[in-house]
Amino acid sequence: MIALFTDFGVRGPYLGQVEVVLHQQAPGIPVVNLMADAPRFSPHASAHLLAALAQYLLPGTVVFAVVDPGVGSSTREPVMVLADDRWYVGPGNGLLDVVMGRATSTVLWRITWRPSSLSATFHGRDLFAPVVAKLARSKNLQDKELLGERWDEAVVTTDPGDLAEIIYIDHYGNAMTGIRAIKAGQCRRIRLPSGDLVSAAQTFHDVAPGEGFWYVNSLGLIEIAVNQGCAAKRFKLEVGTPIEFKG
Repeated sequence: MIALFTDFGVRGPYLGQVEVVLHQQAPGIPVVNLMADAPRFSPHASAHLLAALAQYLLPGTVVFAVVDPGVGSSTREPVMVLADDRWYVGPGNGLLDVVMGRATSTVLWRITWRPSSLSATFHGRDLFAPVVAKLARSKNLQDKELLGERWDEAVVTTDPGDLAEIIYIDHYGNAMTGIRAIKAGQCRRIRLPSGDLVSAAQTFHDVAPGEGFWYVNSLGLIEIAVNQGCAAKRFKLEVGTPIEFKG
């Protein structure tokens, strides 16, 4: 299976062009749009979201992971990562650091393969998608390794830690943080920059309509919500807004 994790959005031509390349070059292999609205221009926030989603992917899955505001520059290398039997292809700009740091086993390659024609601003279509297709088609590690060269010194070997910020606003206006539930400890309240304090609840049903609270979402991350309301609007939250746990 191929899973797509991008900030491309579903409007416009970008996601569709990537899917066309994948279907042409890896026919018969399922392509799943895991996320198309990752935090725009923010590999740092997106890295925590990708790591949370990755735990539900089957071993052998190849992940097309592209949040690449520096596309075309010399400040990042195109890379492929094998972490806990899942493959990731994308820019070496920090997007894959949390996945690497939390994996029990990781191998990193700098991608050396290049297409005959490479646009300056759409490496997702021209470089990353063909590499993903080749990885998905290849049956043995030796064939996969021909796409790059080992880059052991760049492997992230320790967990970068959790991110005490908002990393995603969903369709309902719920605000997901980069903090895993296991890091919340005994804290019961979160202080927001607006001055509001929100308390913990297990489900939406546990609080009255219009009341704000925080809970552990289905990805195991702390999320701030308003029952039948929009937490982002109510508390003036956006990607990058810091939060603070209180006793």
